[in-house]
Amino acid sequence: MTHSATTEPRRARRGASNGGRRKPQGGKRRWGRIVLLSVLVLLLAAGGVGYWLYSDLDDNIKGVDIDKAIGDDRPRKLPTSGQNILILGSDSRAGANASLHTGNVSGARSDTALVMHIPEGRTKAVAVSIPRDTLVTRPDCTKTDGTEVASAKRVMFNSIYSQVGPACVVKTVEQISGVRMDHYVEIDFAGFKGLVDAIGGVDVTVDQDIHDSSSGLDLSAGPHRLDGTQALQFVRTRHGIGDGSDLGRIGLQQQFMIALLSEIKKQDLLGSPTKTYKIADELTAALTTDSDLASLSKLAEFGRSLNGVDPSTMETIMLPVAYDKVDPNRVVAAEPQATQLWKAIRSDAAIPESAKKSPATGG
Repeated sequence: MTHSATTEPRRARRGASNGGRRKPQGGKRRWGRIVLLSVLVLLLAAGGVGYWLYSDLDDNIKGVDIDKAIGDDRPRKLPTSGQNILILGSDSRAGANASLHTGNVSGARSDTALVMHIPEGRTKAVAVSIPRDTLVTRPDCTKTDGTEVASAKRVMFNSIYSQVGPACVVKTVEQISGVRMDHYVEIDFAGFKGLVDAIGGVDVTVDQDIHDSSSGLDLSAGPHRLDGTQALQFVRTRHGIGDGSDLGRIGLQQQFMIALLSEIKKQDLLGSPTKTYKIADELTAALTTDSDLASLSKLAEFGRSLNGVDPSTMETIMLPVAYDKVDPNRVVAAEPQATQLWKAIRSDAAIPESAKKSPATGG
């Protein structure tokens, strides 16, 4: 079944944070892993619970009709069987997020955004992260209430979600990349907190003390087992290390995603239907997808098509950016690297090394 994104879900809507920039640190294996992890857990849950439990999970998922909202003003689909998925981590300040050190910004923003490209054959994947402080041209869009919003230049990327809605984020990404998004998946950060708590925490080791009053994170150097609240603080923190910008925070997010997948792998989900259901419940309650994926059965079917993808081989690349000449607190797409990157994805080709280098380092 398809559920409206404006319909009040079974649980409080959940979200994430917003902030500045920091150092990219290699750009490998980031948030795209969470989608593959979600698919795995959903498949396990779909095969191991009764119909009434299945129905309960199904009702968790919220849907957005992206095709209807955008219309025909879109790039053409890939001539291959490759897939492109826009993944957003949202950061609503309402409901369950009010106590998660999200700050005093009203509304919701897209804290994390990446384009996950799965080439034809579906045995590998690459994810392109878009720094949220990137200045872009927002195209003409229509809000969910039908209000028309005119195009605007030099708009900060992560503000589009709150100003116009998820369909406009999809349209913006398609306009700047020339890549058509086959699917849209949104995961809010409060739901992410529930996932970490459901698996009993995640182990990380930090190389230096981290004290960040903005995120609330306070860790000494060394090993730690993070609960859900600490995990959120960990992936959000930016003021406690580096130059306090968003680019360098990517490194911590990469580290945590690897640790999260390792923890999931260690746990015997097939041998524990109760835990499998609990994790699936947390994940589905945190998900908003395009209407074509907005049910457990559709997610499971799509997940089966990705069975050949090994998350450990997935590469995550930050969109090459340069500091804006007018506002050094913002970045813009770096050329010719960005054009080279998007062209490779459009043509299902290998991404050249030159397209992976970003002039803005956040160091």
